[in-house]
Amino acid sequence: MSRKLAAALMLVCLPARAETVADVFKRVEDSVVVIRATARGGADRPGTMAAAETEQGSGVLVDRDRVLTAAHVVQVADSVVVDVAGESLAAKVITSAPSADLAVLQLERAPMKPAVATLGDSAAVQIGDEIFVVGAPLGMTHTLSVGHISGRRSAHAALGGVAGADLLQTDASINPGNSGGPMFDMSGRVIGIVSHMIYGEAGAGGLGFVVTSNLAKDLVLSGKNFWSGMDGFALEGDLARIFELPQARGILVQRVAQGSPAERIGLVPGTRKASIGDETFLVGGDVILSVQGIDVSDAEAGKRIREALAVHEPGTPLRLVVLRGGRRVDLEWKDGGR
Repeated sequence: MSRKLAAALMLVCLPARAETVADVFKRVEDSVVVIRATARGGADRPGTMAAAETEQGSGVLVDRDRVLTAAHVVQVADSVVVDVAGESLAAKVITSAPSADLAVLQLERAPMKPAVATLGDSAAVQIGDEIFVVGAPLGMTHTLSVGHISGRRSAHAALGGVAGADLLQTDASINPGNSGGPMFDMSGRVIGIVSHMIYGEAGAGGLGFVVTSNLAKDLVLSGKNFWSGMDGFALEGDLARIFELPQARGILVQRVAQGSPAERIGLVPGTRKASIGDETFLVGGDVILSVQGIDVSDAEAGKRIREALAVHEPGTPLRLVVLRGGRRVDLEWKDGGR
């Protein structure tokens, strides 16, 4: 056997070098974006003007011109700018599921050099798997943190969790600015979107929660959801009695995005901050009692309302009943076939 042939056979037989975290990071980092969303805040005192507030978060390019992120970063934004692949592009929210903290942005155009991420199967993830998160904590872009899957949690089991979410718990470092950023497996596939951290609960040093990629596929990437352009605060139990609601539960409108369906139908947002017990929220706005005839006190209200809005046809009425100044008010809007 010639020396050249022997050397070639040795190379074929050698095992391929496993990819390191650095290798995988280099492959996926350009798919991660920075999001700057500007919205009107709530006034701290009666008679003062609400100042504009800018929320900075992260996201991931899932198509040439679509970005997956966390709903709380962009839900009530009047304007959104996305830094992607060396460009700053305007964007708008096209669908969201606030109860699961997920949203999709449409860029004004595809970036010149789009790097589209691959979505993985979050159902295949196991506790103990190594993962990494990429985002812009405190504005420091393309920051990498490595950790493990610490657990799977339902919304009810996760402290401070969002209703209706399928969550992965992680010990990877997550800070403000990471929200909406991707969690990758060690093959470079997106298996979740960063939602929130919990600090100081029962001595916790920081628990990270990530909404699964499979839920994102089902809720917001499938076109099943509707962007309302408002966020709300649930009034139930003692709070429902304090606000003298005519039913067991209502949604107190907090903020409303300019030009959104919520603004067009005439929803009135909160005007000033108030605190009751440990809760702080905006008061002075409408309390939503029903949407498309579905009482928000209904045990399955969230699911039923999502389904009703998902099949809402352009040009057909969207109807809400709200409590405004102690009176029931019917609101209706037709989108003109947009």
